[in-house]
Amino acid sequence: MNNNSVATDSKFSGILINKDEQGYHASLQQIDDSVLPEGDVTIKVLYSTLNYKDGLAITGKSPVVRQFPLVPGIDLVGVVEHSDSADFKVGNVVINNGFGVGEKHSGGLAQKARMKSEWLIPLPANFSPKQAMIIGTAGYTAMLSVLALEKNGVTPDKGEILVTGANGGVGSFAISILSKLGYSVVASTGRLDESPYLKSLGANEVIHRETLSSPGKPLAKERWAGVIDSVGSHTLANACASTKYGGTVAACGLAQGMDFPASVAPFILRGVTLAGIDSVMRPIEDRKEAWQRLSDIIEPSVFDDIAQEINLEQAIEAAAKLLDGEIRGRVVVNVQAE
Repeated sequence: MNNNSVATDSKFSGILINKDEQGYHASLQQIDDSVLPEGDVTIKVLYSTLNYKDGLAITGKSPVVRQFPLVPGIDLVGVVEHSDSADFKVGNVVINNGFGVGEKHSGGLAQKARMKSEWLIPLPANFSPKQAMIIGTAGYTAMLSVLALEKNGVTPDKGEILVTGANGGVGSFAISILSKLGYSVVASTGRLDESPYLKSLGANEVIHRETLSSPGKPLAKERWAGVIDSVGSHTLANACASTKYGGTVAACGLAQGMDFPASVAPFILRGVTLAGIDSVMRPIEDRKEAWQRLSDIIEPSVFDDIAQEINLEQAIEAAAKLLDGEIRGRVVVNVQAE
């Protein structure tokens, strides 16, 4: 054994997704090390998360998983146990978001993972491992969306920012980040009873999603200086239609649908920018920028209300609840907990 590895058990707990003659199924089981894919860094996973995509993967409601068997979980944070990379040493704490992990490459919902070093970034010094996963892809995507607004000149003095899907992970973090940066935020949600929660995150106003979710006009009255949309479909179309001249709409999700029933009117008559936010294949430098800004902006107190912690055994049931809209904020999975 060299200095770049530590002894590890060959069996570990994790959620494994299989597809056979009986169909598609996910279960918690003891997984053999040989199931892990190729990679130059082996990680003892400390925490993972449940994102919308993880919910689709675990329940099988959408063909997210591309190969079987596979461990779901698009996020993870953990300690390096073995490394063939010059960039990471045993004992380093690292984060992974995206790059097809949890879809084509086994991910974070197990006690061990094997990753390519070029997918990893060091844990920011200001965050604990659990806090990093409370943020996860949701907070990281929200930060990428805010950066898109900033880079297109949307400053707090330009006017209100609309955040759709406000009770979800991306929406919750977008509200918190925008509020900390001095923006006036309007949160759109289907659960108005959660208004106190959204206002505690920094929303100035809460509106019902039905005001945006039905077919609308190609152009509506100008209201939004910018939009962060995780919903898609008619909601995104209506958000674009009511964005002010020169505003920017950051599109990062499709909870309502993948369709975009809109016209070109907002773009050619009002100069609106539609910025697509991809978090999966984002270059490492963009990831480091986003995580550094998160480290600068997010205060530890935000973690108190934005997440709940579960263990691996509870994750499969929680995945179904997530898709049914029964969970607000973030779900953090302590994969080492019994």
